[in-house]
Amino acid sequence: MTTIKDIAKAAGVSVTTVSRALNGYSDVNEKTRKRIVEVAKEMEYSPNILARGLVMNKSKTIGLLVSGFSKESIKDNFTFEVLSGINQFAAGTDYDLVLFNTNSIKQREKTYAQLCRERRVDGAIMQGIKTDDPYLQEVVDSNIPCVLVDIPIQTENVGFVTTDNVLGASKAAQYLIDLGHERIAMVNGHNYAYVSQERLEGFKKTLEAANLPYREEWTVNGYFTEADAESAAYALLKKNKEITAIFCASDLMALGVIKAAARLGISVPEELSVIGYDDILLSSYVTPSLTTVSQNKQMLGYSAAELLISMLEDEKPSSHIILETELKIRQSTAAYKDHS
Repeated sequence: MTTIKDIAKAAGVSVTTVSRALNGYSDVNEKTRKRIVEVAKEMEYSPNILARGLVMNKSKTIGLLVSGFSKESIKDNFTFEVLSGINQFAAGTDYDLVLFNTNSIKQREKTYAQLCRERRVDGAIMQGIKTDDPYLQEVVDSNIPCVLVDIPIQTENVGFVTTDNVLGASKAAQYLIDLGHERIAMVNGHNYAYVSQERLEGFKKTLEAANLPYREEWTVNGYFTEADAESAAYALLKKNKEITAIFCASDLMALGVIKAAARLGISVPEELSVIGYDDILLSSYVTPSLTTVSQNKQMLGYSAAELLISMLEDEKPSSHIILETELKIRQSTAAYKDHS
């Protein structure tokens, strides 16, 4: 097996120069560095990453820590798309990526810092974390760099990426208002998600700006699942037959609302317009196809990895990235018609 001593001998330089050249130090002459890299390739040198990590106190590994990754997650594909974006950026660097799942039981056994040190990651991206999650405070207090997906917290070691959720929800509500709807309800996620709080804020502000009443009793939680949203929407629509449109804080919940409407004999979109959020793969394949607020989930992951690696490389980047959304108009929404 080739060692850096062999490369030093073949290139006619010292072992220290080879080490510094292969580890990217800027004090090595560019011509010398290129020669060393060529010799290393010719001799099929493979660095001992673990040993190098111990010397430099860096593993060149980042972690994606996901909370609540379950069977239900398969349907909306959200985590997979975020992961694929992280992987796409990391693949162009010399960082490796590890995925670790967490839940409340694991969190009682190990702190965030313990988890990162055990997995030997230099920093982490966290997704699916609730606002009351014990790990959230640990991340803020830790000196291990972290990028949060959809939680807008900034400190010296913490950055975040998200989409403009207030504006995204506002686009959805405004579109329903433009179609002539005045009695609009909302199926939100839950109270411990920043995206739920922000999408509710965008929804309320837009109704108020149009001089339409926001009715608290017409906002129900579907906990980001199809089944919970179906139950909540069924009860809501059965009790309030005057509702003509529903904005849902996720596409999965919008699919649950459409099921609830079908059970009650309410046709979508003729009698009820339904709009989702996320633009998951299923949204364009269901019947009727779902009008939704599209966010680029892969870009969320790509941007998170880019931000974290910039932080690890001491590039002093902006500590947050906010991405745009786009309204995708499909078949689940229609102009208001008076059926009375």
